[in-house]
Amino acid sequence: MMQRRALVAVVAALAAPKPMLAQQPGKPVRIGWLGNTAPGTPEAFAIWDAFRLELQRRGWSEGRNVVFERRFAEGVADRFPQLARELIESKVDVIVASSGRAASAAKKATDTIPVVFASVPGPVEQGLVASLARPGGNLTGLATLGNELTGKRLELLKEAFPRISRVAVLSSGPEADQEAQRTAAALGVQLLTTRAQRAEDLPGAIAALPQADAWFVQDGLMHFANRRTIVELVAKQVKPAIYPHVIYVEAGGLMSYSVDLKDQFRRAAGYVDRILRGAKPADLPVEQPTQFELAINLKTAKALGLAIPKNMLLRAERVIE
Repeated sequence: MMQRRALVAVVAALAAPKPMLAQQPGKPVRIGWLGNTAPGTPEAFAIWDAFRLELQRRGWSEGRNVVFERRFAEGVADRFPQLARELIESKVDVIVASSGRAASAAKKATDTIPVVFASVPGPVEQGLVASLARPGGNLTGLATLGNELTGKRLELLKEAFPRISRVAVLSSGPEADQEAQRTAAALGVQLLTTRAQRAEDLPGAIAALPQADAWFVQDGLMHFANRRTIVELVAKQVKPAIYPHVIYVEAGGLMSYSVDLKDQFRRAAGYVDRILRGAKPADLPVEQPTQFELAINLKTAKALGLAIPKNMLLRAERVIE
């Protein structure tokens, strides 16, 4: 009887799932990065570096036990499906998706390779996971608020510059436009909407609304990839503007209100670590943001001759001087 129990225990131990490193001793894991823009600017590199350093802190170092495969859509969402296939063909062990469109492309490309997403609004509504508590498939990660933050950003812009009455909106789509319109009506602000489908359309789109008192830039892949161009074009109009991420403020934009992207990807590294050590994405709840960051570039405000109320500066989590 004892021998039989011992045999059963051995069989069970052999059948139990093991960390990837135990399954493939000495072979480095391959982490795929399905991103929007390459880390060629200091602010974009900081996001990548936050992810890389957290992995390193957890024992995963490039050149020792990790190989990174990185692909970037550069603001063109239609590139994601092909880039996802390239990562799969390179036999990555896990994919990190930096946006909802990237995560959706990865989900369509594979139902076996784990996918960790970050900074994705409404992952349930997008069909990426079954629920936040139990994702149920091969995707999990960190959610953020999307259109819900649109109203808050507009409120902050009006609070900082109460005299504005016409706000130009660089739109990313109808859903965000609807949320902005609801808030604008409550604030007594008129919205003037413009949109650029491609990067080369940005100068014309922004120049089309010279009568606006301020600018409101919505979140979007193309906007993010061309953030420096947008910031420079808006600055030429010498008007206040609010942006969807602190990375725009680091690139010279005036204000932003968002989750901390560096923190999102730092936490994403924790998900990758747990998966590489044997956890299943289906069992890892999607994390929701609890902290948001108001950032103000005081250097930009001074250059544009704009006065930021003292109470706004005191409330800001980040002030760039």
